[in-house]
Amino acid sequence: YTRKAGEEVTEQLYCFSDKGDRRVTLRPEMTPSLARIIMGTKPALPIKWFSIPQCWRYERMTRGRRREHYQWNVDVWGVQGVEAEVEVISVMVRFFTSVGITQSDVGIKVNSRGIIGALLEGLGIPEDKFAETCVLIDKLEKVPVEALKADLEELGITEEQITSLTDVLVHK
Repeated sequence: YTRKAGEEVTEQLYCFSDKGDRRVTLRPEMTPSLARIIMGTKPALPIKWFSIPQCWRYERMTRGRRREHYQWNVDVWGVQGVEAEVEVISVMVRFFTSVGITQSDVGIKVNSRGIIGALLEGLGIPEDKFAETCVLIDKLEKVPVEALKADLEELGITEEQITSLTDVLVHK
């Protein structure tokens, strides 16, 4: 994991040396393991896989986030287009329905860098501001728009662009 995980995940790893002085990491997520299986065996595609692994991450505990947790993974490999995403969302909705969870209990949010990029481009926000703008957009659920306006304006985004952007992203 330390060689292949992103910086954020690497900082959250539980790493230690075992009694044989080997470097050991507790599994922080399932994706790298599944990728190794797929790349190592080269099975016929598509592949539909689910797992509920026990995972560990050394991160700040907050409501709903614990250092040790079980994580339900549903993966579809080898399908082009949005069909795989639609199938994964369908699996989730069917599961929720089967255990009595309704839309009044939970909401499903879909995030697409492609759609966000097209929205920013349509508003005339320069491509070189994409990453910084996304970081601020991600905060909209936790921080009022007013608290982020100054940061967005520092990026060169006009008040009119901010209004248009937040009208699309904040309203449900």
